[in-house]
Parts: sequence; C-alpha cells; structure tokens
Amino acid sequence: MTQIDPLKLEGIVCIYAAIELHSPLQYTLSILQRDLEKVLDTKPVTVASSDEARLIIRLAEEQDNCPNRPEAFSYRFSKVNNHVQMMIIGRDELGMVYGILEFTRRFLDIQPFWFWMDQTIERRSEILISCDSYDSPEAKVRFRGWFVNDEVCLIGWKKPYPPSREVWEPVFEALLRCGGNMIIPGTDLPRDGVHYKLAAEMGLWVTHHHAEPLGAEMFLRAFPGRMASYQQEPELFESLWHEAIEEQKEWKVLWVLSFRGQGDAPFWMNDPSFDTSEKRGAMISKVIKRQYDMISGKVANPVCCVALYGEISELYKGGYIELPKGVIKIWADNGYGKMVSRRHNNLNYRVHSLPSTDDDGKHGVYYHITFHDLQASNHLTLFPGSAAFLKQEMESAFAARASEYVLVNSGNIRPHIYSLDIMRELWLAGEIEVERHLERFVNSYYSEQHEDLVDLYRSYAESATPYGPNEDDLAGDEYYHHPARQIIGRWLQGNDADPDPRLIWATGEVPFADQVRGFEKRLEPAIGKWSKWLNLCDSVLFKLGADDRRRAIDQLRFHGELHLSGSEGFYWLCRAYREFGAKRYPQAFVCASESLWCYSRGLAALRESEHGKWKNFYQADWLTNISSTVQNVDTLRRYIRMHGDSPDFFLWYKEYLMPETEKHIYLENTHRNPLSDDELANQLKQYFSIASNHDL
Repeated sequence: MTQIDPLKLEGIVCIYAAIELHSPLQYTLSILQRDLEKVLDTKPVTVASSDEARLIIRLAEEQDNCPNRPEAFSYRFSKVNNHVQMMIIGRDELGMVYGILEFTRRFLDIQPFWFWMDQTIERRSEILISCDSYDSPEAKVRFRGWFVNDEVCLIGWKKPYPPSREVWEPVFEALLRCGGNMIIPGTDLPRDGVHYKLAAEMGLWVTHHHAEPLGAEMFLRAFPGRMASYQQEPELFESLWHEAIEEQKEWKVLWVLSFRGQGDAPFWMNDPSFDTSEKRGAMISKVIKRQYDMISGKVANPVCCVALYGEISELYKGGYIELPKGVIKIWADNGYGKMVSRRHNNLNYRVHSLPSTDDDGKHGVYYHITFHDLQASNHLTLFPGSAAFLKQEMESAFAARASEYVLVNSGNIRPHIYSLDIMRELWLAGEIEVERHLERFVNSYYSEQHEDLVDLYRSYAESATPYGPNEDDLAGDEYYHHPARQIIGRWLQGNDADPDPRLIWATGEVPFADQVRGFEKRLEPAIGKWSKWLNLCDSVLFKLGADDRRRAIDQLRFHGELHLSGSEGFYWLCRAYREFGAKRYPQAFVCASESLWCYSRGLAALRESEHGKWKNFYQADWLTNISSTVQNVDTLRRYIRMHGDSPDFFLWYKEYLMPETEKHIYLENTHRNPLSDDELANQLKQYFSIASNHDL
C-alpha cells in the first residue's frame, strides 16, 4: 500500500460536501468553518467540485468499509491531482455530523465543552494530519442525551423568553460533541419557543418530560377549569395527544408514554376516585396503550419509552402496570445519583431502581448529575459525589441491561461540565478509568499546573458534607438555603415549639431547637473541610496564568465558595437561634450578621462569575435562590435588633460600646444617631470577642 504524505491544512481550506445539505449538516458545516477560522485565522470556503477540495464530506459507499451501523463514521484519505484529500464519511446524517465534530476535536483541539469552559483556542499557521484511516467505535448506549431541566439560568441569561437560538445552539452543539443524540430541551417552556424545532433541525432525537407525555400541552393549560380526569374527559386528553403527534411526526422522536397528573404529580391527586393500586395501575396501563396505538397509527416503527419514575415505578414493580411490547423502560436514580427510589418529603424507602433479571425487553436510565428538590440537592454546584461513585452506579446499571437509553439531567450545563464529561465517557465506552479520564479532562482545558488541578477536582468530592448515613447523602448548595429559610420562617412566626415536619428528613422527629442544633453540628466540620479546600484552591490559582485562573475560578473556586459561604452562613444562623433562645439578643444579632455576611459572599461569587459572555447568567437563580436567603437573614437580623435595642436603636451602643466616661454625662440631643446594622454588628463582634473571649 502506498504511503500518503500527511495532509497539510493552511490558509484558505477548500471543503466539498458531496450531498444535499439538509439542516443538521448545514449547522455542522458552519461549525467546521467557524472552527477552522478560529485556528487558522482564515475563513474556509465550500467548493463545487471535489477536485480542488482538501476536505470532502459524504455518505459512505460500499468500498469505504465504513461500519454498517447507525451514526458510524470513518476517515479515509486519497491523493488527487498531486494533493492529499481527507474524506469524512458517514453511514447516515448523524454519522457525518459526528465525523465532522470529531475532526475538530482531534485535529483542531476544539473540545466538547469549549464554549462552556471558555477554552483558549490556539492559533496555528498550519495543521498536519497523518493519513491514517479511522473507524468510529460503537457507542455503548443507543439513545444518549440530556434533559435540560431546572434550567432557570438559561432562561434568565438573555432577555428573550422563551430562550432564543442564541441560548440553545451552544447547548445542542455541546451535546452533539459529546456524542449525544437525544434531548429534552427544557421544562414546560412556552410552546411557541424554538427549543424543540431547533433540536430537531440540528439532528437530535427529541423526547419528553414524563409529566408531558408525547410532548403534549398540559391539560389544565389547554382546558382551564375542566376536570383533569381521563375517565371523564378522554376526548380532550386525546385531542392534545393527537395535536402533539401531528406536530412531531416528521421528526426523530423518542415518544414518552406516561400518565401523571397536572404539575408532575400522581394523577389521582386530581381524581381521588382512584384509591387503590389496582385502579391506578389499570388506568395508567389503559392510557399508555391508547397513546401507543395513536402513535403507531401515524408513525412507522415508532420508538417509545416509559419513565418508571415515582409512583409509576412502584406500581410497575408491584405488577399493576402492563406495557406494550418493545417499549423502553426507563429507570431513575433518586436525584442524588443512587439507583434507588427518590425521597418523598420525609419518606426514603430506597427501593432498588433497576430491572430484575426476569424483566425482559429494553431498559434505560434517567440519571441526575444535578437536581432540585428543596432539600439538599446540587443545582448551582458540581455533583458532590466522586467520579468513582458515578462509575459504580452507571456501570452497575449497564450490567443490569439498562443500556439502551441514558438521559442525564444536565441542568444549566455551565456548573456541571466535569460530571457531564464523565457521563459522556460512560455512554460512549460503557466504562471509565476515573483517574485517566480526569487527567485527560484537565489537560484538555488547562495549559499548566495539571497535577495540582487534578488534585483539586478529585478532592472536591472528598470535601463534600455528609448529611445522612448513605454514601449519596452529600450536601449540594440547596442544603444551605432551603432548610435555612424554613428555619427562619418558623422562628419568626413563633412556631418553634414543635418539630418542623419539613426538616425531619435531615434531623429526625426531634424538637425544633434540636433540629436546628442538628444542622449546626453537621455544618461545623463542613466549614473546616471547605476552608481547607479553598485555601488549597487559592494556592493553585496563584500559580496560573490569566486564562487558566479565570477558568479555574469559574469551574472550581466558584463551587467551593458557594459551599463554604453556604455552610458558614447556615452555621451562624443556627448559632443565632441558640443565642436568641438564651435571650442573649445582642450576641444573636452578631451571629445573624455573620450569617448575612457569609451568604452575601455566595451572592458576590455569582455576580463575579458573570463576566464577558456570561453577563447575567445567574440572575435567574430562583431555585437555590441565594438572594432570597440573604434577604431572609437580613429580615431576621432586623427582627433580633428589635429585642432590646428598640425603639431608638441606641441602647446596645450605650450599654456595650459607649465609653464609660460618657455614659453618665452625654446629652441625648447630641448622641442619637443610631449605627447601621453592619456598623453595630462589627463593633459588637469586637466587643464580645475581647470582653468574654467568646468566638463570635
């Protein structure tokens, strides 16, 4: 075989597409042109003839020996008219898309999350490509993608609502670069948004939220005031399903069959006549069969799935639900990455959530690397568990035959990149060597101090705060905010004699004061661990150049700061409650002020991360809602000051801070300008620290 010289790309690169450019290839070809221009600083051109092209994009032919499976691609090389050509060959449309995107990763060093990581793209005068044939490996998972759920930051980032193409295109491009082929683009967004249509245009399979079967309009939104009961209004429900099928039948769709109530709740919340498992299971089975028949009447060989989530999982495992043959059964983790049933308020049965050995058919997984549950989940911060834990859960799911489908809750993308990259490796290869992967990840996005950065990513999970006995009971950012606001509300309402039922999941059913004390005990060691990690982080940041430092602040320090400021803020809130209970009101005021200052650091971290193209990215932080916590603590601090410093707000100054020589001779008409809350708290903090050696 004749050895072909390396392909040299320089200057104006000529590209020939030997196919009709449908929408997905138009998008991907524009990405290729953009990436070549980024690297070579010269815009490539498309040409009408293959003779003058350096890059040729086409469908596979028999003589190419491209793997004969969906989405496969190959690289082949030839020499024509004394110049070398590279052919990017796809078995189908997505195969060509993946071939182009892998080309830009492999030869231009454009990484899957280049946009979200603010990757520094190196300019080059030429690109040399060794002319070695290449065939893409088969992905472990057939359908693999993201559920862009709890996506409020994407909603608030830019002014248009629902989010525009400007927001969605980087999301869908990153997913395609990760080898993903399936998307749920957002939660309950207005139906006139571009999200579903654009995803289909870019070549992705679209699928649906389990609360929106078939992607249909919510019943009560379409028919306000009517009874949301399929038993009473089957024609109205079916009219919505019919409309959804007609709207999507030309797209690639994984049709979600389901029957939940309005607002993602069990349907019997709207129809209480279904009061037994037998009745509930029979109705769900009937509805799913009807949905399946309606799709089959309009779409040839539809791909259908059922999310075994929440009550549907329990009914299915109890034998109360029958599913059509061939439907993919989707099993879910508990929101914290463990393949067990999720916690419902204070109930946490942790029932195994994978198919049994005798459950035949196709199975898949819905998996959270971010979650929102008003308890302890991570929404703004990285998954708190280790890469080894993610490996354990996903490889176990694959071993249990749940490998036809993997849907990852990707949240707002930007805070979750390392975890999403782990999932990319798992759905493509079926396994992962966590240390090797981490080294590759760091080397791909950072230019220096690789060993130190690897250690920071690894030790992040080691610093996580356990809040319960299970390996997945690790605190995300919501742990520091939702329970804290619940405590403040109950405290200010004067309703703290009995346990707060909303906190039993974390503390047990003990008196409210003991619930608060339980949080305090867990938060104290958390402060030490996160302080140590942040000190280590800062020592690494000091060694980095400007670009890497900015990237490491956004992707590492940002997360540690939200954990440290959150754990400190919550700790001082608990201390304030203890001091208040002992009627040490000035001390409680200082503790509440410490809490406010700590939580405010977290809010400042959000704002500081909104640089450049990320301006306003976190302005719609409505779920963790650090701003709301700051406001709540400020309200609490004002309330505490009412206890002993009111009505003139001069009494604590007089008692603790005014010089003894002045106390008995001052004239009120010249000494009545009260200190601000911050000024008073700072001076009282210093006084109590010196006077009583009490750490405030």
